[in-house]
Amino acid sequence: MPTIIYIVIAIVAIAIIWIIAVYNGLITLKTRTQEALSDIDVQLKRRYDLIPNLVETVKGYMTHEAGVLTKVTEARNMAMGAKSMDEKSRAEDALSGTLKSLFAVSENYPDLKASTNFLQLQDELSDTENKIQAARRFYNGNARDFNIKILIFPNNMIANMLKFSKFDFFETKEEEKENVQVKF
Repeated sequence: MPTIIYIVIAIVAIAIIWIIAVYNGLITLKTRTQEALSDIDVQLKRRYDLIPNLVETVKGYMTHEAGVLTKVTEARNMAMGAKSMDEKSRAEDALSGTLKSLFAVSENYPDLKASTNFLQLQDELSDTENKIQAARRFYNGNARDFNIKILIFPNNMIANMLKFSKFDFFETKEEEKENVQVKF
């Protein structure tokens, strides 16, 4: 009789240890994913801080391009105010598009292209864009690991009981997946 009690106690202890291990693993992955999302926000903040300096630098040279500068400022404000992942992703894509058009228009202004301030800001923005992409890839990797962990059996039972939910991925929009046509 005492051996049966020991076996039952051992089984209960193993089950409790397993539940604790699964829970701690889920919390660790969730925290890493949230940290990765925060890293994206840090890089976006850096970009938001660079844009007013860029607009001020460009403003003196591009007197006839006020519409482009207005669009950049509006896109920046929309991106800063975005709440959901989807809304933020769309706003960031719009901001990137307006920055590309600003740099394209700047090609018409040789004095601006020669400005060391402009070139430095352009380099910093380019570096920041690369860091944003790297942070998004890092986030997507963490989100993938977390999502897998909450979906596999038997972890999914614990995850469902504790109301863990999947993280969304940053994805490329359909129009960005189209082939680029190069014409000479």
